[in-house]
Amino acid sequence: MLTKKDLIEAVKDAQATTIADATVAVNTVLEEIAKALSEGENVSISDFGIFQITERAARKGINPMTKEEIDISASKVVKFKMAKKLKEKIQ
Repeated sequence: MLTKKDLIEAVKDAQATTIADATVAVNTVLEEIAKALSEGENVSISDFGIFQITERAARKGINPMTKEEIDISASKVVKFKMAKKLKEKIQ
């Protein structure tokens, strides 16, 4: 599994910079993605993919412990659609 720490290390090595500078770079990118998504914007990263906010409708569910029917409220979720180049790399 690739972690945030791994990303920071990769940025540090690729840019011949310090851990502190790499941490700032990675945190800035992640914060900007989160900010855009929280404002309802799609995030498109060329040759990687698109992060989109979609609405999940309210629905009925069943509590698995009590078998009781419950109402599940509507929510927003992030979906990711891979770019063609990323799909090709994975295949």
